[in-house]
Amino acid sequence: MTTLLNVLSVLGGLAMFLYGMALMSEGLQKSAGDRLRAFMATMTSNAFKRVLTGTVVTALVQSSSATTIMVVSFVNAGLLTLGNAIGVIMGANIGTTLTAWITSLGFSVNIALFAVPMMGFGFVMYSSKKASMKNIGQFLMGFAIMYVGLTFMKDCANAVLGEYQTGMMDFFGSINGFGFGSVLLFLIAGAILTIVLQASSATMAITMLLAASGLIDFKLAVAMVLGENIGTTITANIAASVANTSAKRAARAHTIFNIVGVIWVLAVFRPIISLICVIMESLGFYDPMEASHQLAYIAQSNVEADAAMMETYKNSLLYGIAMLHTLFNITNTCVLIWFVPLIEKAVVWLVKEPKGETEVFRLKYIAGGPLSTAELSIAEAQQEIIHFAEICRNGFGYVRQAVNEQNPDKFDTLNEKLIKYEEITDRIEFEIATYLNEVSKNEISEEAADEIKAMYKIIGEMESLGDSGEAIGRILKRKNAHNKVFDKTILDRLNKMMDLVQKSYDVMVDNLRNKKYLTDISNAENCEYNINECRNHLREEHIVNIESNSYNYLTGVYYMDVLSELEKIGDFMINISQAARQKNEY
Repeated sequence: MTTLLNVLSVLGGLAMFLYGMALMSEGLQKSAGDRLRAFMATMTSNAFKRVLTGTVVTALVQSSSATTIMVVSFVNAGLLTLGNAIGVIMGANIGTTLTAWITSLGFSVNIALFAVPMMGFGFVMYSSKKASMKNIGQFLMGFAIMYVGLTFMKDCANAVLGEYQTGMMDFFGSINGFGFGSVLLFLIAGAILTIVLQASSATMAITMLLAASGLIDFKLAVAMVLGENIGTTITANIAASVANTSAKRAARAHTIFNIVGVIWVLAVFRPIISLICVIMESLGFYDPMEASHQLAYIAQSNVEADAAMMETYKNSLLYGIAMLHTLFNITNTCVLIWFVPLIEKAVVWLVKEPKGETEVFRLKYIAGGPLSTAELSIAEAQQEIIHFAEICRNGFGYVRQAVNEQNPDKFDTLNEKLIKYEEITDRIEFEIATYLNEVSKNEISEEAADEIKAMYKIIGEMESLGDSGEAIGRILKRKNAHNKVFDKTILDRLNKMMDLVQKSYDVMVDNLRNKKYLTDISNAENCEYNINECRNHLREEHIVNIESNSYNYLTGVYYMDVLSELEKIGDFMINISQAARQKNEY
């Protein structure tokens, strides 16, 4: 019963470790979400800055997976080019090495003593109404939970090992007897474990636990670390599986980068192990290989060992693992950074553009669902809204053609397109709103909540643009059914109005593209004023023309109905620009 409780406690400790890591990462991302976005978007002008960006962001959020998913989403949203993304991903691999050092420190220092008071401070800060304090409190609580979980894992695992030590030593000893085959087995085990846990940091903690217990030697621990570098690429590939082609290529680049790195390390495996041992000895530690053998001997023979010596052996081994992880990722980046164009060509060849014409009205940027942190999902939603605006503008092109088309058969084809575009706007509005709902379910900052509120308003008005396009199609269809025709004079007047509406569409799209800095919408207000003035002038002309019998009364009714819908389109577009500006006024 005691053994079962200890095993469950190990699993519970692992769960606490993973939850604490996620909580810590999320708190930091929420605290600095916008700044991280801006930092990542601007610090990519050269190879060094790209690598530095990935390193800094990952070191801050303590998750290479979070950084890589951010990169994939930014590529998906068109905020990063593929070449820039590859450099950032390389930097993310360096940034994640900090986690290995933090984890090794958790094994050598009883941080749990400080973690519990830290959790108290974190809870007080988390209870604050101020968003920034709340996010920092979440980070502190996550940090504390992570180390409490790590302590539980370590203590309960030692209790289990104490009871079944001989059997486990025999089991791992038999696996260790395959020579280089053992290295490959543990590499695969590290990759699978990382895929299952979806956290390379958890695999690192388990690797260090096995090594510190004397169950595996230094070279097998190194093999697990290499496997973890392959397994961690799966997260980005999952995120990119439903994204666009560029995002898929960025995820594949991450996989190629890590696999190539693992291959060259395996090719020089023994010299690499020897190099790490030399480095650690030069720093005043024991040879990690020798330290692992001493720990295994003590565990097997059940001899009493000096506690200080045991601690020295463990520290030498654990810091050796962290050193290998760091040197591997730094060296791999320094080597492969020169081959980014080649990696880019390779992923372009591996991930082909879809054949045939891409359907213009499908979602492009948020098909994969929201990111793990709500703050970082908004950029994708904004890009999707710009795409939605462009679709609405394209739909208006068919309105112009339908108004000017005199051939009934050709008109019917155009009217079907207007009906289809109305359905498209309905569907896109629903899918973006669903996405925003998912984002809103997470804890979000007040600024993010205001931005989402503005987005709801914008997509609602865009859906109305599709409705007006279909309404104009219905008016024209009734006109044709009654055998009425717009003469050249009426068409000239409508085309004048549609020129103004087209200008308004262009301004709307530009304002949405510059939404982040939008404070002056005089361009949209001028368009709205001109549309209203044109509508008023054409109405007055219409009354005069009806009185002088310039055209049939029923023809005039259809003419005025189309004019009214065009003016409504102008109203919807000024509402969109106002909603976009309003976000910057909160």
